[in-house]
Amino acid sequence: MPDRENQFPHTTLILAMSADGKIADVTRAPARFGSAIDKLHLETQVAQSDAVLFGAGTLRAYGTTLKVVHPDLLRQRQQQGKPVQPVQIVCSGSAMLDRQAQFFSQSVPRWLLTATIGAERWRDRAEFEQILVAESKEDSSKIDWQEAFQQLFALGLERVAILGGGELVASLFAANLIDELWLTVCPLILGGVNAPTPVEGVGFLGGVAPRLELLDVRSAGKEVFLHYRVK
Repeated sequence: MPDRENQFPHTTLILAMSADGKIADVTRAPARFGSAIDKLHLETQVAQSDAVLFGAGTLRAYGTTLKVVHPDLLRQRQQQGKPVQPVQIVCSGSAMLDRQAQFFSQSVPRWLLTATIGAERWRDRAEFEQILVAESKEDSSKIDWQEAFQQLFALGLERVAILGGGELVASLFAANLIDELWLTVCPLILGGVNAPTPVEGVGFLGGVAPRLELLDVRSAGKEVFLHYRVK
């Protein structure tokens, strides 16, 4: 495996979940149970990043992405010599996305990370400023995440925020591409065996599951903010 620090961006996963570990209800409706404090926390993490990564399911659920709008955070990016908005990167091997989604009219830089089949769907169109192809050798409809992250780093994206959903997060944990994790625990119970969790996919066996180091615990309002480093 290539040198982790020198070949890949530093990645931070930011998620809000219910007290029973769900990121949405059983209908997979957009999760809007976080407080204004949590939203500012999320925007702060986004503002510190060069790019934001999210899956097609997350885009379908929300229809939009989170822009940096807080004046202090915009000023911070300006002082650091960064563009006004981080690059917003949709990840999907098939790239079957709704061209009418509000996301495509937002004033943000938009990239697509996909496989060859997905790139063909958006060829010669103006919705994405850049289309990156990183195709798995085992399954041409899926993304090779290590190759993809090498491309992101080569394009100057040194810090990447990951906003979900669970399938994307599972793939990145499996590829050892998540460096740190912010989890907001919100005061509600959603339940439901089919309600999504922060990490979906097939799961990890206990002996090889990713291990975390707790860096910080904060409480604000009715929520708890947990900060971990992936060991």
